[in-house]
Amino acid sequence: MKLRGKQKRYLRAQANHFQAIFSVGKNGLTPEWLAQLDGALNRRELIKVNILQNADVTTDEVRDYIESHSDIDVVQVIGRVLVLFKESDQPEFRNVSLKVKKI
Repeated sequence: MKLRGKQKRYLRAQANHFQAIFSVGKNGLTPEWLAQLDGALNRRELIKVNILQNADVTTDEVRDYIESHSDIDVVQVIGRVLVLFKESDQPEFRNVSLKVKKI
C-alpha cells in the first residue's frame, strides 16, 4: 500500500506509545527474520523494530533490506528504531489498515 503523508502521520501517532517487539542483533538480517517480521505484521499491522548496539548493520541497510525483500512500508526511522506497517492478509486482523484507508 502506497502511503500518503496524512496516513503516515496517523500511523506515527498510533505507534508513539508502542514498545519495539523485534530486534536486529549481531545475527543481522536473514530471510527467517524477515518471515517472522512478516508474520507479526499480519497479526498487528503496525510494529516497531529496534536495532541493537551490537548489530553489524546500519539503520539504512535494515530499511533497504525490508523494502526490497517485502511489501512492508517503513513509516518512520527514529535513531535506531523503525516503525513498520503492512496491511494484514487476514481480514479479521485489519484494524489499523481500515482506518488508514479512510484517511
